[in-house]
Amino acid sequence: MPHDEAHAMDEKKEVEGDVSLEISSVEDNDASKGDEALRLVGKQRSAEFSEEYYQKLKRRLDWVIPPLCSAVYFTQYLDKNTLNYASIMGLPITGQHYNLVAMAFYLGYLTWEFPTVYISQKLRAGKYLGANIVLWGAVLMLHAATTSFGVFFFLRFILGMLESCVAPILILIISMFYKKEEQGLRIAWFYVMNGLTAIFGGFVAYGITYYTGTHFLPYRILYLLIGGLAIIVGICVLIWMPDSPVHARMLTREERIAALERVRDGQGGTESKTLKKDQVVEALTDVRTWLIVLLTLVLASIPNGALSAFSNIIVKSFGYTTKQTLILNAPGGFIGAAMTLFVGWYSDRKKERMLPIIIALIPTIIGSALLVGLANSGNKGVLLLGSYLMGTIGPSLSLVYTYNASNTSGHTKKSTINALTLFTFSLGNVIGTEIMQSKDAPQYIPGKIAVMVMYAVGFFIPFMLRWMNVRLNKKKQAKLRDLKIQHEWSDADMQRERERHAFMDLTDKQNPFFEYMV
Repeated sequence: MPHDEAHAMDEKKEVEGDVSLEISSVEDNDASKGDEALRLVGKQRSAEFSEEYYQKLKRRLDWVIPPLCSAVYFTQYLDKNTLNYASIMGLPITGQHYNLVAMAFYLGYLTWEFPTVYISQKLRAGKYLGANIVLWGAVLMLHAATTSFGVFFFLRFILGMLESCVAPILILIISMFYKKEEQGLRIAWFYVMNGLTAIFGGFVAYGITYYTGTHFLPYRILYLLIGGLAIIVGICVLIWMPDSPVHARMLTREERIAALERVRDGQGGTESKTLKKDQVVEALTDVRTWLIVLLTLVLASIPNGALSAFSNIIVKSFGYTTKQTLILNAPGGFIGAAMTLFVGWYSDRKKERMLPIIIALIPTIIGSALLVGLANSGNKGVLLLGSYLMGTIGPSLSLVYTYNASNTSGHTKKSTINALTLFTFSLGNVIGTEIMQSKDAPQYIPGKIAVMVMYAVGFFIPFMLRWMNVRLNKKKQAKLRDLKIQHEWSDADMQRERERHAFMDLTDKQNPFFEYMV
């Protein structure tokens, strides 16, 4: 037998073996092992709804879920960056102690990331999130009661623990209620809050600097105000945030069924209360998982750890006053917010997840080069422009979130990858806080060079991930063709099988009908 024919036969056997395994795993699966949605809609499509009905339902969801997600993310980003504002508002923690306090948040974050994700899988996601927000609001307010480094470090550590549940739960909720081609913009809607907090927080901090009292330092007022805001948002989440389509009190039973049927063909599932070891193993042995980890590390976390804690200090070093520095945050926040919305829209419109990262990264590399190359030029305007251009990379993490939501199936696998992404984010931020050393002040040239190098390395990873997903989709299409021939199925039979697989809590690799977004 010619070599090519033999290779083709072996490949066909491999494909048929994979398909048989996947189909038998579905046959053996039952409702108790599958998705929570099975209890409401079953394995086959339980009802037909018009496109008009679906659009009306989507609009109703859009009035509740994205605004609440946005409020949560706004609060979280504002809370953890309060230290950055406080650093130039009389905060008594300075020097290496300031670096350690900045690091404490991310130490708490990475310590609690995996436990909090798996705890949230066992509980109602929305309620668990709301409780954490109320608690961290109280912790933030306690920052105003101390000037001690040790107490500050402890409070920041607890703050990181409580906030570590936010992104995984928000990603999960978006992926449960929206189709793949709708997720990018919805995630962008809440991630855009990173840019808007830079505007809001800067103006609030600026206003507080006009306080002339001597018994109550300005940074303490800031902590009390922002902590109180977090508690209000947490209460709103407890009342209105739906836990899943199955348990959404805001919807009638018919609307809950429609919400599930609307996302059935996406094969992403909704939720399962069963932790599955095989899905954890699959997540950890998937090469793409570790590419996402590396991408998160070099683009979204290490640079963020350096810049989020030191951006105000760096801008002030250009020659601006404290008041000017706080106001000058606003344009950078606007640029970051605009880029986030653009790449979110582009990501869904073109059904691309990696290419938008490249679009956002190019201005960032230019900006970082300006900050390094012109550090001692004294040209405040160009240096400020460079700092603004670096803000265009902000959406990279939102696109990683969207990639995870669109390209991962199986509740435990999805939770594991989300937790690993956020664990990496917090670990990278811990490293990042140590990049800007006080001995390198005021220009911090070594830290700026390190950030620029990481951006350059990160430029190539999206191309690798995109290529891998294109290749995986071609393999899945070949498997489906063989499956159709093997079982002599019609197009209607294939659709029936597609519907049957949707809520069985299978991973993206186990489910032959799952299609990756590039």
